[in-house]
Amino acid sequence: MKIAEKLTPEVIIKMRESVKDAEGQEVLFVVKNNEDGIGCEVIVAAQGNDNAAPAIFPYMEKGDSVIHNHPSGVLKPSSNDLSVASRLGNQGIGFYIVNNTVTKIYSICEPVSPGRVKQLDTGELCSILLPGGVLSREFEHYEVRDPQVEMLEGVVDAFNEQKVLAVEAGTGVGKSFAYLIPSLRWAQLNKERVVISTATINLQQQLMDKDIPLIKKLTGSDVKAVLIKGRGNFVCLRRLDEIGSQGELFSDDNEELSRLSQWVETTSTGSKSDLSFVPSPGLWSRVCSESDACMGMKCPQRDRCFVLKMKKNAADANILVVNHHILFSDLAMRVNGAGFNATAVLPPFGRVIFDEAHTIEKSATSFFSENYNKFSLYRNLNFLFSRKGRKKYGILEKVKKYLPEPSVLNGIPVLINNVRDKAERVEQLSRFFLGGESSLRIVDTDDSSELENMFVALYELQRDLLKLVDTLKEHTEELLADGDDNSDIFELKVNLQRLQKICGIIGSFRKFNERTDYIFWLEKKKTGKSEIYTSFSITPLDISDVMKRAVYDTQSTIIMTSATLTIGRKFDFWKKRIGLFPEEEGRTSFKQLESPFEYKKQVLLGIPSDAPDPSIGGFQSYISDIVGKIVSISEGKALVLFTSYSMLQKTYMEVSPLLGELGITVLKQGEKDRAKLLETFTFDVSSVLFATDSFWEGVDIPGDSLKVVIICKLPFRVPTDPIVMARMELIELSGGNPFFELSIPEAAMRLKQGFGRLMRRKSDHGAVLILDPRIIKKSYGKILLSSLPETVTSIKKSSEMLLDLENFLYHL
Repeated sequence: MKIAEKLTPEVIIKMRESVKDAEGQEVLFVVKNNEDGIGCEVIVAAQGNDNAAPAIFPYMEKGDSVIHNHPSGVLKPSSNDLSVASRLGNQGIGFYIVNNTVTKIYSICEPVSPGRVKQLDTGELCSILLPGGVLSREFEHYEVRDPQVEMLEGVVDAFNEQKVLAVEAGTGVGKSFAYLIPSLRWAQLNKERVVISTATINLQQQLMDKDIPLIKKLTGSDVKAVLIKGRGNFVCLRRLDEIGSQGELFSDDNEELSRLSQWVETTSTGSKSDLSFVPSPGLWSRVCSESDACMGMKCPQRDRCFVLKMKKNAADANILVVNHHILFSDLAMRVNGAGFNATAVLPPFGRVIFDEAHTIEKSATSFFSENYNKFSLYRNLNFLFSRKGRKKYGILEKVKKYLPEPSVLNGIPVLINNVRDKAERVEQLSRFFLGGESSLRIVDTDDSSELENMFVALYELQRDLLKLVDTLKEHTEELLADGDDNSDIFELKVNLQRLQKICGIIGSFRKFNERTDYIFWLEKKKTGKSEIYTSFSITPLDISDVMKRAVYDTQSTIIMTSATLTIGRKFDFWKKRIGLFPEEEGRTSFKQLESPFEYKKQVLLGIPSDAPDPSIGGFQSYISDIVGKIVSISEGKALVLFTSYSMLQKTYMEVSPLLGELGITVLKQGEKDRAKLLETFTFDVSSVLFATDSFWEGVDIPGDSLKVVIICKLPFRVPTDPIVMARMELIELSGGNPFFELSIPEAAMRLKQGFGRLMRRKSDHGAVLILDPRIIKKSYGKILLSSLPETVTSIKKSSEMLLDLENFLYHL
């Protein structure tokens, strides 16, 4: 790019003089562009690096440009350049880098002509939802929901004014229509891409199969919407062909492999969800698409690649529906150097909607965590080399034919066995460290011999693993340097990179005290075959910085919505957890919109005043007894929510025989996969479902299948949970009260989610029973209750509460 195409001679001269006056240091310029997009006016905005750029944002307009010099003469943008450019670009402001003599220029993002952005018409879009609008004409019994109209108005303003909008929209408000109508219209008017991110598959399916098609039909929109799935959901044709042609799999997998090979000849998507069977995890991990195992332009199956088809489809779309994990993977790549004007995981975008926004912290924490366990290591070692009887398998056997002296690899199996031995030693010592605990955090103050012994074993594992990697690199150096066109050598390179990454994670554990912004912890887990193993995890202590760099500083419009964002009608807890600090609040609006459901008439909240405290003996017996009585009264139709699997199991064992005699089907989390369990519960109206954890949210069972939600115990997270402990300590160090600032708010949000499982449609009617008496006997109980809707209440002795329940269910 020639600099004369971007700046007038007068501007160039003035910039040279300013850099000279600054003795060659960095200078930040603001440039006004003429109608031809050429800079014709310039002012010095600041001296120093582009960290000063955010301070001048309010004084700039769409179509302006920011320019700063790199004294080194190297015009490659830094990570900070990319971050600033993304924020500017999303406001229509250009960003360039020049050298000190202003003879060379590098464009990171181009300015947008002010006339190109078309504003949304609030009245026009609101009319879709109002009497006489297209919705009322389409549906005979359509009712206007004022909170939905108010939310749509807020979303329109956020698009037009480049704002952040946080909306708590109670169940039944119709929040998806409130953000979809403006999103589709914005995409159509401005040809800009909008990303809609959710936490659950159910909501994605609702958006893609129902809501978006209906809005397009009613408004005549031709905007293309695409559901984006992660790579791991797609089969890789190259990997499938190689495994199938080389007969590497054991007999257990051969039948599945044959079925997969037949399926890829007819499927149009290559997505695992379209399979008529569930492939084994071991097989799927060998044939699924993975980013680091993608050969890109050099792949022999590129023309048929299912992931590439999805990406091409996404590039043509203006509405992308994704999950939070995919969105964070895309944003992570961008802030780490991919930039915001090119395709990363997703095509470039500047406006994002987080639905189910109460899960943002959990999703970001999960994505930015790192994990190691022995099975992840063994998968990679098996990929290198394994044997069954006299038969040898693995990539080593394949690459030998490319070596002038294949015998140099003969010692590798011994090194692999050494690594396996060390990994088993780490596994054994990690169990000693954990003792009877299911999880433990590694802390500075722990000087136990168990921890020291485990660290010694980790060091030995890392040492032997590095020796394996280094030896392989030494013997295959020339192949690795020139072998990207060769699938076998490419796979070897990928495998070595993965082993190096495992080395890095292991090494981080040995230096845990140097990374104070992360939590290092161990957890006992089980495989699908009930084999116990230890998971080593590294988790970010706080996600505020990630959210600022990846979301708030890069997106022009951000909508965050959920039915659960406030506690006691305040957003304080949630916005602090996701780093929505005062500097972001200047462009942030908050709305709390009440549900149109008549909870005061249709829901009974029952709390037994004589229930024993969970901390004393007798609580389990009480739970089993009263749950049996409640479900007998409701004749099934109940969701029983637990905070621990052990209590679930005990209650199930004690109650299911009695309920079975009454003809009630007793379902338990874990006996089927989640989708099948919910399907059975929905269609069998005489069933009860015992569940924990994920079933507190994302369960949508309207109608007669669900009449009672039973919450056995207040959903406080286990205080010994490593992540909870670390975050509580951080609050305490800053002078706060961790119980009131973290434990209670988290419990309130979770309780609100559990309560919300009952009313899913306006006609629903039933009861929520909280069997933990602390909610009425402890001072913090008022905080928890204040976060729930007003209902009919029955706070009485158990026998009286059960009578009220029966009357409410059958005599209203």
